Amino acid sequence: MTIKYIKKAIKTPSSDEFETRQSVQKVLEQIEETREEGIKEISKKFDKYEGEIILPQEKIVEIVKSLDQKIKDDVQFSYDRVRKFAEHQLKHFNNNFEVELSPGLIAGQKLIPVNTVGCYVPGGRNNYIASAIMSITTAKVAGVKTIIAASPPKDQNGANPIIVYTANLCGADIIMNLGGIAAIGSFAYGCFGNPEVDMIVGPGNQYVAEAKRLLFGKVGIDLIAGPTEIAIIADHTADKEIIASDLVGQAEHGPNSPAWLFTKDQTLCDYVLKRVPELIADLPDHSKNNAEPAWRDYGEVILCNTNKELCEVSDQYAPEHLEVQAENLNWWKDTLQNYGSLFLGEETTVTYGDKCSGPNHILPTKGAAKYTGGLSVGKFIKTVTFQSMTKESNKEIGAVAARISRLEGMEAHARTGDLRLRKYGYKN
Repeated sequence: MTIKYIKKAIKTPSSDEFETRQSVQKVLEQIEETREEGIKEISKKFDKYEGEIILPQEKIVEIVKSLDQKIKDDVQFSYDRVRKFAEHQLKHFNNNFEVELSPGLIAGQKLIPVNTVGCYVPGGRNNYIASAIMSITTAKVAGVKTIIAASPPKDQNGANPIIVYTANLCGADIIMNLGGIAAIGSFAYGCFGNPEVDMIVGPGNQYVAEAKRLLFGKVGIDLIAGPTEIAIIADHTADKEIIASDLVGQAEHGPNSPAWLFTKDQTLCDYVLKRVPELIADLPDHSKNNAEPAWRDYGEVILCNTNKELCEVSDQYAPEHLEVQAENLNWWKDTLQNYGSLFLGEETTVTYGDKCSGPNHILPTKGAAKYTGGLSVGKFIKTVTFQSMTKESNKEIGAVAARISRLEGMEAHARTGDLRLRKYGYKN
């Protein structure tokens, strides 16, 4: 494969992981030992917040009444589409079944929703309204019984009112004014009178992602998500300004958010290298301070010779978001294999998927799209199996199981089969 790096990243999404891991481990150990009091101290230290953690229902009602109707209408628009997409996922999910594998041996599967889920909604300087919609709505449609949402305090009044409104609309049973590692630890250890969750979902910064990774096993998680990523495959037909704009749109997320362009068009490479810094320079300070180092340190532009090479490069990177702005869109859809979510044609963009178009935006990063997809109703549903047998079916199954057990050197296993064979009047 012949590819040329027109721009090569200085850093990778895995840069600085060791320091993050050490600091997160220390905080989680503190939370496990000191629980509520420790969490309050962490919230005071990092979020400068000393108010109530659990939002009472009367406060939620007050917040709902205080918001502008147009804001609520926009949230409803996004919620309706995310819910509808999740409902269709559930409809087409694998069904319960039973099958007779051999005479008298009945086996099957049942789909059972996870009982309790913690949904983390990032906060801070930005209002991640859509993250609340994506995680809480999908869990609700899947049939999760108890949904606990947490979002960092915006100020001394607690989490951002629009996030509180959204979490309540989407079906959260409990809403907490709590952010970062403190929220993740509270989910896992069942603090503030809440049950320990069975699963933690939702995006967050590197500290949230690392906390979820370290707690995986004690609880389930949706995926280990790093900084958000965008890749764009574009050919000579693409609108160069749209390409540059879409790259900047995702770089805005944070100073370590990779943005990659894969193309066969040298003129597009030249345009993007010139135009992206210009677009970044024109952003408000907060957005500029995120996008500038993201593009400088993590941005890449790769020139390939063929469409096949473009696919191979993209599948190797396995980007979280993948836009294709090229001819023959169906060919790309049929050929590409590794991505979190695919955006076909210039008419759609990652921003639409991030905010309101329907498919979930909680997606795999750091190459994880090679082995998993994003958050869906299926992530909240356990596929469990069962079996039952007649006495007659033991004649064959019991004898075979006993013989295999002895070949494996597991005599106690074999004797459980022998005992049944004797009881039911069969010889081994």
